[in-house]
Amino acid sequence: MKPLVTFIFGLTSFFIFVSLFTETVAEKDGVYIVYMGAAPKTKGSLRHDHAQLLSSLLKRNKNALVRSYKNGFSGFAARLSAEEAHSIAHRAGVVSVFPDPVLELHTTRSWDFLNYQTSVVIDSNPNSNSNSTSNDSGAIIGILDTGIWPESESFNDKAMGPIPSRWNGTCAKAQDFNTSNCNKKIIGARSYEDDETSVIKYQSPRDMVGHGTHVASTAAGSEVQGVSYYGLAEGTAKGGSPGSRIAMYRVCSPNNGCRGSSILAAFDDAIADGVDVLSLSLGAPSFFKPQITDDPIALGAFHAVQHGITVVCSAGNDGPDPGTVVNAAPWIVTVAASTIDRAFESDVVLGDNTVIKGEGINFANIQKSPVYPIVYGKSAKKKDADVNDSRNCNTNSLDQELVKGKIVVCENLDKTYANEHMDEVKQLGGIGVVLIDYDSKGMASSFGTFPMTVISSEDGAKICRNPVATILRTTSPTKYTPAPIIAYFSSRGPSTIPKNILKPDIAAPGVNILAAWMGNDTAEAPEGKDPPLYNLISGTSMACPHVSGIAATVKSKNPTWSPSAIRSAIMTTANQINNLKAPITTEKGVAATPYDFGAGEVSPTGPLQPGLVYETTAIDYLNFLCHHGYNITTIKTIANAIPDGFTCPKESSIDLISNINYPSIAITNFNEKAGRKVNRTLTNVAGDGNSVYTVTIDSPANLDVIVVPNKLQFTKNGDKSSYEVSFSAANPLKEDVFGSIAWSNEKYKVRSPFAVSSKRDN
Repeated sequence: MKPLVTFIFGLTSFFIFVSLFTETVAEKDGVYIVYMGAAPKTKGSLRHDHAQLLSSLLKRNKNALVRSYKNGFSGFAARLSAEEAHSIAHRAGVVSVFPDPVLELHTTRSWDFLNYQTSVVIDSNPNSNSNSTSNDSGAIIGILDTGIWPESESFNDKAMGPIPSRWNGTCAKAQDFNTSNCNKKIIGARSYEDDETSVIKYQSPRDMVGHGTHVASTAAGSEVQGVSYYGLAEGTAKGGSPGSRIAMYRVCSPNNGCRGSSILAAFDDAIADGVDVLSLSLGAPSFFKPQITDDPIALGAFHAVQHGITVVCSAGNDGPDPGTVVNAAPWIVTVAASTIDRAFESDVVLGDNTVIKGEGINFANIQKSPVYPIVYGKSAKKKDADVNDSRNCNTNSLDQELVKGKIVVCENLDKTYANEHMDEVKQLGGIGVVLIDYDSKGMASSFGTFPMTVISSEDGAKICRNPVATILRTTSPTKYTPAPIIAYFSSRGPSTIPKNILKPDIAAPGVNILAAWMGNDTAEAPEGKDPPLYNLISGTSMACPHVSGIAATVKSKNPTWSPSAIRSAIMTTANQINNLKAPITTEKGVAATPYDFGAGEVSPTGPLQPGLVYETTAIDYLNFLCHHGYNITTIKTIANAIPDGFTCPKESSIDLISNINYPSIAITNFNEKAGRKVNRTLTNVAGDGNSVYTVTIDSPANLDVIVVPNKLQFTKNGDKSSYEVSFSAANPLKEDVFGSIAWSNEKYKVRSPFAVSSKRDN
């Protein structure tokens, strides 16, 4: 069985990560993306400068063009020499030219747990029916991923109405995929051909990896009863918005990764096709921070949002290190990963009958009595091996005679994936593995039929007192506490592009999520079993579609809401309390901060009736670009609609980004003597009628926060009211501090987190 968690983290042979990002525009020949900003107002036509540039390029090389973008924005991808790329970068109308990057993937019970966690009561008024299990919500979710397995029962279209007439997309034909694979659930399927230089080509919307199928069913899968992973996690599988339609855009291939040129092509098509939400469980690695104009996801999302499409992206899997969050542009909803209240428990029974709780998925068939000898990896070391290698049970570090027939206790000192420790012991004839690894708490790896489990470092000390043990087959109890916990792998803030936008925005379940899978995956099947129809995998990849499904439901109930209103509704109604009625924590057991989970854990019902929303306007985004350092000429090329007379503020600076009307507040370069003031505006979406909201401030002892006014009044739907927040301190801040501002009345609570740092944004 192959380790799926390893795949989700983008470190296996499925996707060979090519770091084209690190090359400058003039370093090598190859495929380049030429980004030219907004598309012309006439749909489907080319801007004059776009057409001229293409014409001159094709005269030199008729096979140069890879893709052309003209629906949502202008530009193209082409095979260029380094010299050509450098020359084109200086042509009029060109915003940026950059090498075509290869991005990585960020790889049932989750919805039940979210519904259990929420405390919001929804009106039963039939005019605002909030039942998210409706068979026909009308919303269309576009998913950029590895494709889809259309035969999965999660994509049945029973009781769904006609396809929305506004849909302009297509169902592509391929050798293993045709129009009959689409239905009233899967209404669109496109794939983007690999570059002709690719060694292995795959030109079909069919999912040959499993990731896209899993993501699609999590977001909008139809309800399917009695599903499980070989008897584990048995229950009803359903997506966050079962009534929504799915449009799949296969931008990732099994052997060639997720190319930026394909991602931009999918954005371009999706804008023309008519999707309401776009879901992307992929992104750049955290070690590289591309400029916005060199980032295909940030660029595509900017234009999608300008066309009224909500874009939801995974935050990345490079946690728990700070500053690792990706997909952090302010027009993107950025999603962190958390656990749910279901455990995959594989216990260790010691010779004195002590039971140690372990985590892992195994279908082992060994004795339940503790009769198997235990040996530590360190004690089974080969004579010439390094001690730390043997403690890790690394390749060629253990003596076969000392391992054979025994349970080996390994330590995850190198923070590698659990399955790597299993392979060495299994090959040498070991009976099983007990892996000591605190950091992976809450995430169960899959070990097939091999007896293996993962325990904490605290419990590891108990094993040495016992000469024998056994490892029990996995069970999947629910109502596990505490939950949620922010997953250790989930990428953390602060954002670095820039830190003045608080990211991630929200957290959602992303650990051991059960969802649909491709139907021919024999490699994933335990020995003697058929391929799984549903699979358990982890990653912010799995968290992202939870939020995409909720966004689609909110859009279907409030079709006139903008992407920023939908994001605000999701953020301001989030939960910060776990199922023990205590603050949500990280994997270390300490209280989570906005750098870990943004506004908190998403509520599936709260966003349907948020009371008030923060509308981040087109002017806000233009000002963001100004404050970020782009000049007005470049901004006018990027944006498709700029108000007459708009110009960048004379005093533009990174610090002023804190003032855009975002649902959270982030301040950097804070000076306690000068203090800092920011403004926010709220819009009433609760309907007509007089309502008064009162502010509540939760701030740390070393920070003074004042909100003026302390009450906001609204009389009709659409009313706006603004307030000012003043931050000050008596002494310098020694570390980043956090708090929140909440506006509430007898029915609604609208909460915004804040983060304040004395550090300068770099």
